[in-house]
Amino acid sequence: MSQSSNKTEDLPPSRQLPRSPCPVACALDILGDRWTLLVVRDLMLGRTRFKDFSASPEGIPTNILTDRLERLVRHGIAERIPAAEGSKRFAYKLTEKGEALRPVLRAMRDWGLVWEEGTRAALSES
Repeated sequence: MSQSSNKTEDLPPSRQLPRSPCPVACALDILGDRWTLLVVRDLMLGRTRFKDFSASPEGIPTNILTDRLERLVRHGIAERIPAAEGSKRFAYKLTEKGEALRPVLRAMRDWGLVWEEGTRAALSES
């Protein structure tokens, strides 16, 4: 016997409602898994192509990478652009909304450098 779920994340993206008016909860609904901010980090580091993201040392599975890139585009954090003129392939870049995450990732980087032994910065100072 299958159970039906009332969870918002089980709905199609166009019908999902925020689980709470809390801005932290809303941000976590978009960014709060183990992969999404790493994709944002890679975009900030200048990576633009699917193959570049999949080559990151964390080893994101390609099906999850596809989902996270689609999520970032759907929420206006990244946009899909042609990879090269005349190419059928796509690249990705951060939107203004995505660039606004730069201080958040810097703060996370700085916290990790202070509190997590053996870490080193990958996110540039820009």
